Amino acid sequence: MRKPGRVLAIVFIALTLIVMPVYAITGNWVKDNEHPFVGMVAFYDANGEFIWRCSGSLISPTKVLTAGHCADTADGAVSARVWFQQDAGANYDPDLGYDPNTGYADSCAEGTEGILCATSHELYNYGFANFAGFPDTHDVGLVILDQPISLPEYGQLPTAGKLDKLSTARGTKNTVFTVSGYGLSYSSQVHSAVGNISFRERLMAKSTLVNLRSHITDGYNLQTQGNGDGRGGTCSGDSGGPVFLGGSSSNLIVGVTSFGMNSICRGTDFAYRIDRQEVLDWINSH
Repeated sequence: MRKPGRVLAIVFIALTLIVMPVYAITGNWVKDNEHPFVGMVAFYDANGEFIWRCSGSLISPTKVLTAGHCADTADGAVSARVWFQQDAGANYDPDLGYDPNTGYADSCAEGTEGILCATSHELYNYGFANFAGFPDTHDVGLVILDQPISLPEYGQLPTAGKLDKLSTARGTKNTVFTVSGYGLSYSSQVHSAVGNISFRERLMAKSTLVNLRSHITDGYNLQTQGNGDGRGGTCSGDSGGPVFLGGSSSNLIVGVTSFGMNSICRGTDFAYRIDRQEVLDWINSH
């Protein structure tokens, strides 16, 4: 997901690519009431000012998995807050500057802290450096909560190499993934009369495999297709959100939403794979 207030666009001349971090679920999405451990994450600078928002998955009572470009401490992220309500920012009032039901974007609503909302003053990323080293961008981050959130289930980490067999097997383009997150559901052209649409709700959609072994993915990224046939994709605000292997009831996270190929969220999507031993070791070390 792109960070509001700045455009993260890296032009790789040799590959003729424009890589854009991504923000929300598009296409044929539905409200996500299946994954209560997926939350909307707001990040703040050293002065406590809101700087951008992403999505993330609670994988233990205090550990939220997100993207490295979300937990980008080198670019000013110092603290965070996470809301786990499905409609975490749906009632945001621009005149008030917050959602009166949840407190988004600067507070937890009364009675929700440690239950449906939590703060964080401990952020980590896996060496993310503005998409340097592409395709191995190290685009994984962690948000450690100040207050534990007790839920009946959490996102599950994969075993190392879980997706490897999909890189060569025939017929795997029908492999189903489920993406979940908060953010834009329609991103318009800069001069379009139709504005961006953001529900600030947790939404999910089905996508299918494109490949794991192109010059863009190369074993580090997962490329999926969310266009047509009842499918959906990711856009601004979905960054850091989970990519589940399987249908809507799956809680097995195999990647975190990382980047797209254009600014209006049309086409294929890319997630940074976490089913690699070195990435799992890093996640488990915190």
